[in-house]
Amino acid sequence: MEWQERAARLAETVTRPGSRWHKPVAAVPRHLLIPRWFEANAGTWELRDGPGDERAWLEAAYSPARSLVTRVGPVHADHAAGGEPVRGRPTSSATLPLLVVMMLQYACIQDDSEVLEIGTGSGYSTALLARRLGDSQVTSVEVDAYLTQAARERLGAMGLHPGLITADATGALGAGRYDRLVATTSVWRIPVSWLQALRAGGWLVTTISGTGMIITAGKTPDGGAAGQVEWMSAGFMPARSDSDYPPALQRHDRPLPEAESSRGRYPLPNLPATRNLRTMLQLAAPGIEHDYRRTADGLRTASMLHPDGSWAVATAEGLEPPLVRQGGPRRLWDMLDEIRSRWLAEGCEFPFHGATATIRPDGTCELTRGSWSATIA
Repeated sequence: MEWQERAARLAETVTRPGSRWHKPVAAVPRHLLIPRWFEANAGTWELRDGPGDERAWLEAAYSPARSLVTRVGPVHADHAAGGEPVRGRPTSSATLPLLVVMMLQYACIQDDSEVLEIGTGSGYSTALLARRLGDSQVTSVEVDAYLTQAARERLGAMGLHPGLITADATGALGAGRYDRLVATTSVWRIPVSWLQALRAGGWLVTTISGTGMIITAGKTPDGGAAGQVEWMSAGFMPARSDSDYPPALQRHDRPLPEAESSRGRYPLPNLPATRNLRTMLQLAAPGIEHDYRRTADGLRTASMLHPDGSWAVATAEGLEPPLVRQGGPRRLWDMLDEIRSRWLAEGCEFPFHGATATIRPDGTCELTRGSWSATIA
């Protein structure tokens, strides 16, 4: 199987000339780490078997901008029965290579760095780290025992033997052992154990759950960290401590209670696909769940639910202001319209981009940029 040419083309695409990540990307047979995966189809997930269609396997595995879902709910693609669609939320994937390399670059990894990776997953980013640094300088943590086992076997077949640990990555990870921490899973609040795991002057890179924010920060003498929100955005699956995520709040098909009705100020957005607006809402009211649907006749519906009982449902055709119904302790759609008004008034720029990030020793993160501020706690 001629995978080397595809890996070489991938390296040319996702790295810059002279990058120290070029050789690792070109040397890792990524397809061997993803023999089976799921693809979405009409609300379910269908299994794809790599060896059963080698051309499709290689195209999927070496696509620079394609993530491959390898686990849905508690079902791993390796164990799924072909022909039986799976339902649920993705719980593990092989992240698109472009994003993997970007996160590694943000981590400012040096040739002598000892690196802790949060979220082994398929083992691809682990393989890149081990190819560049050597086995002894790489430790990867994964909550799922099967994912750890599969990665160990597949990496071992490539001659790579980094440290792989099955553990809840938000729990204890040892103190002062690592120079760099790279998280390929997202968290809302920075775990204290991550800060403790870093040596003095160590550096971490992670994404914030429910947002598009990438935070990079260096450990400070008080045990916290200081850095910034990067201008690029990204999203990873939230960290989990069990085989699946807790049940969703989604109840979008239930009859709506009595509520306030009004007209929104702006056209109805597809919030699940609108990362910057969703980020600002998450900072204002953490935990909102979104749903967006479009019928064959063009009617669009966007809904939001919050754990405190607040909810909003908006419907519209075309670019007309939507009819909004909302209830509960907070008016979620009013919050959205206020965010969009400020965005327009401030020159169509979202303030979290480039914001200073100050992380306290307890993991609370303060974001500031000019007169704007937000707290992740």
